[in-house]
Amino acid sequence: MIHETILAIIIAFAISALLCPIIIPFLHKLKFGQQVRDDGPQTHLKKQGTPTMGGLIILCSIIITSIFYIPSYPKIIPVLFVTVGFGIIGFLDDYIKIVMKRSEGLKPMQKLVGQFVITGIFAWYLLNSGEVGTDMLIPFTGGFDGGKFLSLGILFIPALFFIVLGTDNGVNFTDGVDGLASSVTLIVAVFFTVVSIGLKSGIEPFTCAVVGGLMGFLLYNVYPAKVFMGDTGSLALGGFVAGCAYMMQMPLFILIVGLIYLVEVLSVMIQVTYFKATHGKRIFRMTPIHHHFELGGWSETRVVAVFSIITAIMCLIGLLAL
Repeated sequence: MIHETILAIIIAFAISALLCPIIIPFLHKLKFGQQVRDDGPQTHLKKQGTPTMGGLIILCSIIITSIFYIPSYPKIIPVLFVTVGFGIIGFLDDYIKIVMKRSEGLKPMQKLVGQFVITGIFAWYLLNSGEVGTDMLIPFTGGFDGGKFLSLGILFIPALFFIVLGTDNGVNFTDGVDGLASSVTLIVAVFFTVVSIGLKSGIEPFTCAVVGGLMGFLLYNVYPAKVFMGDTGSLALGGFVAGCAYMMQMPLFILIVGLIYLVEVLSVMIQVTYFKATHGKRIFRMTPIHHHFELGGWSETRVVAVFSIITAIMCLIGLLAL
């Protein structure tokens, strides 16, 4: 098993690393360039025109690698479906923004309907497959051997929609600094890989494929980035995190290992609420919160380093919670 998982990382890494120098010039040629907000950090203005939709590279590496393992690991299919499904929604959003020059992308209701459909199909699988179950392991209660599980009954479905969509948007908000979403999610993917191997959950080659795909992508996504993942990548990775957590009955662990995602979302919610309540005052310099630190003088590399270290620590705490 260990050899298979290591091989999955290597295959996905090779595909991602080889595709980047092929697809990036192609995206340049098609003028699939990033649009940068004028009201954001001034250092971001030079990013204007950097190819986006690089999430296609991550998705290709994950899909191709997974194909080799699906016959022996059929439980890969549901989490692959969620990952690719959300990635398609992100691709449509990017395409409308960049190619059709409609800055808002998909309308909020269109995006929400797409996310609801993908999540609904995944929920149907969890309820009817009999392979996973709907109980959720409670952290710090003894792990899978003797630990306590939370059973929500009829509240399982609304909780699933809330957790999946919240996680997806959290990863999306995290994607705003060169290499940030990639680095944070790479560490989370390593966490799920370690747990998956230990549990023999049946999705370990998939988590490994994400690890390898992100490592290859990061070669070109670290500061100064030559390509951005766009919503194509960030929404796909959000689906991956939520999908893996549910396939291993660990959605409550997202609060621990995905702390950065949670903080990014909360910063936006707090800012908007306070802004409306005080008629124009702000708590943060800018949200999501990584921009707050940038405007406070942090370099992009420092933001990525600190947020990645926090994620690594939280993943270690997540392992202790098992």
